[in-house]
Amino acid sequence: MDYNHEHKADRIGWIRAVVLGANDGIVSTASLIVGIAASQVATEHLFIVGLAALVAGAMSMAAGEFVSVSSQTDIEHAEISLEQKHIDRHWAAEEQELANIYIERGLEGDLAMQVAKQLMAKDAIGSHVRDELGITEQSQGNPFQAALFSALSFTAGALLPLLTVLVVNGPWLIPSIVLVSLLSLVLLGSVSANIGGASILKGSIRVLIWGSLAMAVSIAVGNIFQVSG
Repeated sequence: MDYNHEHKADRIGWIRAVVLGANDGIVSTASLIVGIAASQVATEHLFIVGLAALVAGAMSMAAGEFVSVSSQTDIEHAEISLEQKHIDRHWAAEEQELANIYIERGLEGDLAMQVAKQLMAKDAIGSHVRDELGITEQSQGNPFQAALFSALSFTAGALLPLLTVLVVNGPWLIPSIVLVSLLSLVLLGSVSANIGGASILKGSIRVLIWGSLAMAVSIAVGNIFQVSG
């Protein structure tokens, strides 16, 4: 029997960016279109509205991800630099600090100190970055990669309700956009959960509930302005 030791933690960064971007693309664009459609705005304006939402949303997602990941990276670099100073000035204290971490994880005192000494002798800063600060290669993101994935995935998600506007007209427009969007969200939740090794049912239900809520509120707002206008 083969032993599958594959982990999927290395996928967390790009899965998060792709899922967040696509989910936002579907939900925000669909919600905006159905909200405006519910207010009885002329159908020919809906495509322009949706296209503007796609462009603005994609750029916003890219900028947001880039700034967010860059800020996280800056903080991590500052923490690593500070930790290096601590190691340079207080080697023995840092050895004990590392040993205490291993004691809390279950090692006996003498063994913990032995491990701490050996690890610091080989890679002092690497040991503290990993075990004290909790910074690993998997946790460190690439700002450009995150921005690109977010923009592309948002665009892909937003295209689904936007293209529906070109295909469907009249009273079936809003139901069609809602249906296409919800099916897309379920598919997105299922695929992302499967890639990440999580529960497909849980991932699907989560995006379905929030997507439905967003579009329902948008339709309600559109109807309110239709009545008052």
